[in-house]
Amino acid sequence: MPFIVETIITTRNEEGQVHVAPLGLIKDGDANDDTAWILAPFRPSRTLDNLISNGFAVANHVDDVRVFANCIMGRRNWPVQRALKGDGGVMTNAAVHWEMQVERLEEDEVRPRFHCRVVHAQTHRPWSGFNRAQAAVIEAAVLATRLHMLPSEKIETELAYLNIAIEKTAGPREAEAWATLMEKFDAWRAGDRAAVRKA
Repeated sequence: MPFIVETIITTRNEEGQVHVAPLGLIKDGDANDDTAWILAPFRPSRTLDNLISNGFAVANHVDDVRVFANCIMGRRNWPVQRALKGDGGVMTNAAVHWEMQVERLEEDEVRPRFHCRVVHAQTHRPWSGFNRAQAAVIEAAVLATRLHMLPSEKIETELAYLNIAIEKTAGPREAEAWATLMEKFDAWRAGDRAAVRKA
């Protein structure tokens, strides 16, 4: 199984607009090489289009899980500043960011794999890591992107389990993020397929 880091990826299109999206970074190759990663966005997606046209991305490691939740809901208007080593955008609320240059593309009909190299990394402030509620929000965010793929029983079972961590360990930001994600799950339960596919 690959080692995957859940993060927020920013990419820029030819008009200079920055797209913000949650995406898992896949460790590439030698476990001792911390600069080699794979981005594998689904077709179709703006992240995919931007990587093809630009060949550059920024991994923004954020400790505010409201970013994950709101991106899943299509709310992606987060402040960014220019990257230092390429044509990309760095989120101003990132604790750490990695600027990544695409080195080669491995084609696939469903999820092309962009093999990237970290060309610049910067720490902006200390970060003590995720607690259980924050991890639960990220897991629920991933689950929200799979609503059209998974049986309803599995989704409800996983949500019920993740909610335990929210009830026991969430602060105000995590509770807000969870409530935001529940909008997506409520739409799914109500049969709003258009809202579900926006993820």
